[in-house]
Amino acid sequence: MDAAVSLLAGMVFGLALAAPPGPMNAVIAEEAVVRGRLAGARAGLGAATADFVFFLLAVFGIVTFIERFQQLRGVMVLVGGCLMLYYAYGAIKDVQDTYTGETTPAEGKGFRKAFVLALTNPYQIVFWLTVGVGLLEPGRTDVLAEASASLAGVLVVETGSPALLVGLFAGIGLWVTAFPTALAAAKARIDTLAPAVAYLSAAVLAGFGCYFLYDGATTLGA
Repeated sequence: MDAAVSLLAGMVFGLALAAPPGPMNAVIAEEAVVRGRLAGARAGLGAATADFVFFLLAVFGIVTFIERFQQLRGVMVLVGGCLMLYYAYGAIKDVQDTYTGETTPAEGKGFRKAFVLALTNPYQIVFWLTVGVGLLEPGRTDVLAEASASLAGVLVVETGSPALLVGLFAGIGLWVTAFPTALAAAKARIDTLAPAVAYLSAAVLAGFGCYFLYDGATTLGA
């Protein structure tokens, strides 16, 4: 029973990491509506692969090393910001070539885009520094205790267990396959959805790119 609870809790943590709006989901959305469900899933796999890399780095303590050296973190964030602006431009160009012209969408590079962006994404680094490290360390955590004293003891999870970690990546995998599938299905029913989603994804990437450039410059200037 404990293993099943840990597996379910891990899936919840995985969905919580993968589902919030951000640059990764913007890349997945753009690939899914421009090039199809499988292209979106490949982009999602790129982001998930980066999470696995962070998992390995957290196991060996390297993620903590990155956070300790603010200059290194600042450079990573600056690189991420530049890449996001570059990919935002590419997303807009893809939309214009695909929906305002007669060209067929070329094979995407969503896996590589999402993978590289995820490696320079401070939000994912912070997750693995805090929640991720806590999930790796053997122990027990009362998930609902901080939300309400009356819920204390209702959901106690064993951290560091294989079931929890399997559930974490299962939750990420569920999102990165279901999200592009849903977008591709919606695109097939609403012709105007695809360019709108693609332009919105480009705007999200551009917005995060500008923010990351500011964040990186502030970190290096501190």
